[in-house]
Amino acid sequence: MSLYESHVLPHLINCACSIGPIMKLRQQVVPQCRGTVLEVGMGSGVNLPYYHPDRVDRVWGLEPSEGMRRIAAENVARAPVDVQWLDLPGERIPLADNSVDTVLLTFTLCTIPDWHRALHQMARVLKPDGQLLFCEHGRAPDPGVRRWQDRINPIWMPVAGGCHLNRPINRLIEQAGFRIERMNTQYLKKAPRIAGYVYDGVAVTR
Repeated sequence: MSLYESHVLPHLINCACSIGPIMKLRQQVVPQCRGTVLEVGMGSGVNLPYYHPDRVDRVWGLEPSEGMRRIAAENVARAPVDVQWLDLPGERIPLADNSVDTVLLTFTLCTIPDWHRALHQMARVLKPDGQLLFCEHGRAPDPGVRRWQDRINPIWMPVAGGCHLNRPINRLIEQAGFRIERMNTQYLKKAPRIAGYVYDGVAVTR
């Protein structure tokens, strides 16, 4: 791992994923978590203040980046719920089948190399009555924005830690065997349109 990836990139991602409009979405999505939670791509732990301790028993924080876990230490120490780290990528979730009530994805699916395998792993660990909560940026509906997403994506990815601008989030989730029960989409205010089209919602296993 390069110096940029281990020391610079984690801080850039933390700043980019903590802007006002994104934090407002986190405040809406995270409180819906219940029971045992698997947060995939916990990053710097910016979601932790929004968990309700009376609804959540434990949070498994899956985060392969040592740099992000280092930045997250203060948020973990102040967390209102019990947090346990899992330092593996989303394609290798070290939890038992049917062992979590909620899987939480916030601005993570864009960076997972093998998204299909990772989503199947999430479905595996979810209980039959569990829920996948997601809030992700991805492919925009407007042809002009999509063209720019496709053009810039090859340059964007290596700079942004493997982040894809143009993944069709709803289609990825459905192709992995989930059924989306509710979904909202919008362009975030004060964000570049190529990176600011956001999907948020709830999905369940079929």
